[in-house]
Amino acid sequence: MANAAGVGKTLTFGEGGTAAALAALAVLSIIITANAWTPEYGFHAFLFFLGSIAGVFAIFSRYHARPAAPVAQEIDGKPNYNMGPVKFATIAAMVWGIAGFLIGVVIAAQLTWPALNFDLQWINFGRMRPLHTSAVIFAFGGNVLLATSFYVVQRTCHARLAGSIAPWFVILGYNFFIVIAGTGYLLGITQGKEYAEPEWYADLWLTVVWVVYLLVFLTTLWKRREPHIYVANWFYLAFIVTIAMLHLGNNATIPVSIYSPKSYIVWSGVQDAMVQWWYGHNAVGFFLTAGFLAIMYYFVPKRADRPVYSYRLSIVHFWALIFLYIWAGPHHLHYTALPDWAQTLGMVFSIILWMPSWGGMINGLMTLEGAWDKLRTDPVLRMMVVSVAFYGMSTFEGPLMSIKAVNSLSHYTDWTIGHVHSGALGWVGYVSFGAIYCLVPWLWNRSRLYSLKLVNWHFWISTIGIVLYISAMWVAGIMQGLMWRAYTALGFLEYSFIETTEAMHGYYAIRTLGGLLFLTGALIMAYNLWMTIRSSELAESAAARPQMVPAE
Repeated sequence: MANAAGVGKTLTFGEGGTAAALAALAVLSIIITANAWTPEYGFHAFLFFLGSIAGVFAIFSRYHARPAAPVAQEIDGKPNYNMGPVKFATIAAMVWGIAGFLIGVVIAAQLTWPALNFDLQWINFGRMRPLHTSAVIFAFGGNVLLATSFYVVQRTCHARLAGSIAPWFVILGYNFFIVIAGTGYLLGITQGKEYAEPEWYADLWLTVVWVVYLLVFLTTLWKRREPHIYVANWFYLAFIVTIAMLHLGNNATIPVSIYSPKSYIVWSGVQDAMVQWWYGHNAVGFFLTAGFLAIMYYFVPKRADRPVYSYRLSIVHFWALIFLYIWAGPHHLHYTALPDWAQTLGMVFSIILWMPSWGGMINGLMTLEGAWDKLRTDPVLRMMVVSVAFYGMSTFEGPLMSIKAVNSLSHYTDWTIGHVHSGALGWVGYVSFGAIYCLVPWLWNRSRLYSLKLVNWHFWISTIGIVLYISAMWVAGIMQGLMWRAYTALGFLEYSFIETTEAMHGYYAIRTLGGLLFLTGALIMAYNLWMTIRSSELAESAAARPQMVPAE
């Protein structure tokens, strides 16, 4: 083929192969749209058709716009990094994050004042709650992990991201999955599995995207110019590989028909429960812990301008965490039909997890040795350090709650909600915010953030919100557990269910306020980032920046 200038130019394998695959998917999707058993499934099939056609159009538009010569891997002896997908994922993370936090405030308000359900099936708590969890975990958190992993692997390997179409396919394909999953919840399409609600066709799409993600990451590591693989990349790799394994195991389903959204899981009974919480707890362990520890190991030293406190400890932390976490899932099934030995196994491994978790926390905090004064002047670093402190607190509380005697009081109560949100808002949220605050000036070549004062406001407003939220849920949860197990002298339950619910009202209102404050902080952050991108103040050259001291 030839371009307008007459210079020979051909489609690359990635361009041609991806375009052909998307064209085939478009044909299949329009057939399913015409024959779908339900209008909701037909709508999703039509979205796949539109997405596939848009993908083919984008590939050929890119082909006609690009030069005939392949993209240079290096320019003047320096890596020619591909930061386009990183920029997109960074912006997507903030958009999805604000949407997820807003939905969280809405469902907290619905629990406080049930009239806010408005008797509408599309926005009732049952459908909005999985939309909230998926938006904050997989949409916000997932895009943060995609952005940071693609950034970190390039910078630490001194190599351009592998492929030209593949990185964009990963970012755009993952966000398309989020759209399918989110609209599915509102339309009532769900397989009812915690953290794994999307149906079979969305799961298949995510599997394809995730395999490409793994290949891009591995190939970038393979062509690295640095002989050493930095520890953050080990954590990212563990996150990618283990999530793939969990996804395939927990979502092994048989569709009723290609024209139906409904499927049936291959597991049944207690086996299904065991696989579900093997998946559920390790989604926390490898998506919300290992991936975000990778962020900690890159961005905290980078922001503090200090090497990791102990590189040896980081390696011990990695292997201990990876080996132990995978066995902890059964602690979600205490006092169920799961065999007692399996319950005890989950409890024991959860308790042992204290050691590697706190080893990682100590490593992160001690990285600031000799730079503690920066916490007074750098609210971004302060946010990331507080996130590490929340990580330590959550990884103390989690093993404590896995002990059977404690679990008999805490399970099914709002104590668990408080625990989850201390980790989600304090650990995952803050380390993500810190990483994004670092990334935006770097990616858009700005000398600094628009306003550190706004970062300070974000930090304090959201911190007050987190404290209100988790404190209210801790108190409410313990009160719930004690009320549920209270008996009269005659052996009857002392409190009815409605009495317990009424006792929660004040705490639920405080939780709503806490969530609203957290959302307010995120809106302040979005404004700050937008003004940073719009700024015309360019960064100094890389050669003028101070160089970090090598790790031990």
